[in-house]
Amino acid sequence: MLNAFVIVMREGFEAFLIVAIIISYLIKTGQKSLVLAVYGAIATAIGLSAGLGYWINEATEGVNQALWEGILGLAAIILVASLIVHMRRVAPKLKQKMQHKLDEKTVGKTSLMAFSGVFIFTVLMITREGMETALLLLQIKNQGQLLAGALIGLGAAGMLAVAWARYGHLIDMKRFFQVTSIFLMLFLVQVAIYTFHEFTEAGLLPNSEALHAATEVWSPDGKYGQWFSTSIIAICMGWLGFAWASDRMRKMQGLRFKV
Repeated sequence: MLNAFVIVMREGFEAFLIVAIIISYLIKTGQKSLVLAVYGAIATAIGLSAGLGYWINEATEGVNQALWEGILGLAAIILVASLIVHMRRVAPKLKQKMQHKLDEKTVGKTSLMAFSGVFIFTVLMITREGMETALLLLQIKNQGQLLAGALIGLGAAGMLAVAWARYGHLIDMKRFFQVTSIFLMLFLVQVAIYTFHEFTEAGLLPNSEALHAATEVWSPDGKYGQWFSTSIIAICMGWLGFAWASDRMRKMQGLRFKV
């Protein structure tokens, strides 16, 4: 449940921020009529992401399932790790980059082309987050209370987005993305172990039977795998507490120097 909560909260919050940036820019530039394209794109992206997750789950059920789960785990590792690195590089200028793209889609275009451009751009941006979420949730689909964790995470993402819009100065966005990035990277370690485990179950590696037995306890449902899942949350909470204390100490030292 905790894994699903953090995954959906992180990815959902990114999606909410993308939507907020697009809508605020359209309103600011006097293109309020194009906001409808954003709402249509959101519905389309949710449908595509949910459909993709359902299709993958149904298509891989019972058809050399171990091999397919290994392949999906590898895809999740590559996609999520690359996006984390990409977001660390572009995050400081994400708003400017998105606004530049929106300018390209709307400035000097006909109404139909502008509407289509905003719609396609938004669908691509949101679907990327949705696909990432679907692949990650597929890795923990056998864990209990997955749906509850995902729904609570989505609600938390929505509340964070509202809080950011109204009280952005009170939310340390840098810390939020840092701690959730740490969670995702640690979670990918578990996905990597699980992926290796599934490949041994599929018999793709030498001494697969022995390797499969050795990694069974590290699977998400295994003895050590469950402890690892709990440890990820504990590590992230510990890091967040340490970062908060460090920031507070720096502020206090800065006040002393001013005095």
